[in-house]
Amino acid sequence: MEIQRDIYEKILDWKRNTKGKKALLIEGARRIGKSTVVEEIGKREYKSYIIIDFNKASKKTKNAFEDMNNLDVFFQTLMLEYNKKLYKRESLIIFDEVQKFPRAREAIKYLVADGRYDYIETGSLISIKENVEGITIPSEERKLKMYPVSFEEFMRYMDEDLLTEYIAQCWEKKVPLDNKMHTKAMHLFKEYLLVGGMPQAVVAFATNGRDFAEADIEKRRILKLYRDDVTKFAKGYENRVLSIFDGIPSQLSRHEKRYILSSINKNARYRDYEDAFMWLDDAKIVHTAFNTTDPNVGLALNTDRLTMKCYLNDTGLLFSHAFSESELMDDDVYKSILFGKLNLNEGMFMENAVAQMLRTSGHKLFFYSRSNRDDASERMEIDFLIRRNRRISPIEVKSSDYRFHHSLDKFKARFGQKIGERYIIYTKDYAYNDDITYIP
Repeated sequence: MEIQRDIYEKILDWKRNTKGKKALLIEGARRIGKSTVVEEIGKREYKSYIIIDFNKASKKTKNAFEDMNNLDVFFQTLMLEYNKKLYKRESLIIFDEVQKFPRAREAIKYLVADGRYDYIETGSLISIKENVEGITIPSEERKLKMYPVSFEEFMRYMDEDLLTEYIAQCWEKKVPLDNKMHTKAMHLFKEYLLVGGMPQAVVAFATNGRDFAEADIEKRRILKLYRDDVTKFAKGYENRVLSIFDGIPSQLSRHEKRYILSSINKNARYRDYEDAFMWLDDAKIVHTAFNTTDPNVGLALNTDRLTMKCYLNDTGLLFSHAFSESELMDDDVYKSILFGKLNLNEGMFMENAVAQMLRTSGHKLFFYSRSNRDDASERMEIDFLIRRNRRISPIEVKSSDYRFHHSLDKFKARFGQKIGERYIIYTKDYAYNDDITYIP
């Protein structure tokens, strides 16, 4: 059974609204299920489809892109090569892993103008220099970003549709869940943190009787793939990229979770590593958050580029990245963590999960950090800032019991009228106290 992805409906919206006048580019990290979902669209929503995987496309197929002046010959070549008949306005052509053959992306201009068929492109590392060098980026593209499986998608795949609907109803009404249902939901959420949202890992976990070890095998394959991609594509600074990538778990385990370059090399400077951070972000392997120094005038307008946090694109991958294979050889180790029997810094995983969810929801990542050695009232650390309804909403993430929210209070006192709803995301149930919304 395939995992039902929410992006499916967004692709259908593109199909209905553009009616062939725009191609669709779906961009995301490797192994998040892009090819699977677009092929499902081809099967279910069109009379026929052709998927051209540029990892293995024939020389004849690639040569067909040399002449866009005779599209009759071009389409004839595709039909013969893939043994598929194309029907005007009823067929889909998919350019899979289009970054491997940029000429196909450039051809979109002419193919869309021709108007016979619909076109979807999928790719990772889309904006890496060598994948756009020498081509004209088509304006006839509409873009969608795709992310790993969300918690809601995970719940549906685990046959928890009713619980998912119940949670949505309670959130709509702003009331807590029944205690038993809250306990069950939090157990499922911890499973999700450990397994993550990479489709292969989710399927391996579910189809092998909730086997964490099987999911771990798939996650480590993906981590190796990411490292291989760095070696292949980050030419000239691959060692710096790998140093940042390997340092993410230790950086997130720190209290303030900011990325300290001196931990890589005592002489490291941001200007020497800027390209490496950008490469990982462009590849969608990490989510970068920046410290905004003056939230009064916009989150992006005043950012301290030297003060950042670096989250992994998937919390399940972070878990496998943080521990060696020998430490997690036994499924019982995962279960001990699941039931709280091992001492573990859960804060890093909870915060990474919230970062992942915010990015999936379309938010850029910002935080607020202010230090003052002489005046404690000036010291504050806000995990995330988002803009909602023209106001700034501060978010704190708590992985355990809490008693105070000094930073939220000081932040509101400092920025006053610009502050909207304040949130604490934690392990307890929904509540609203002290002008703060508590979200499980």
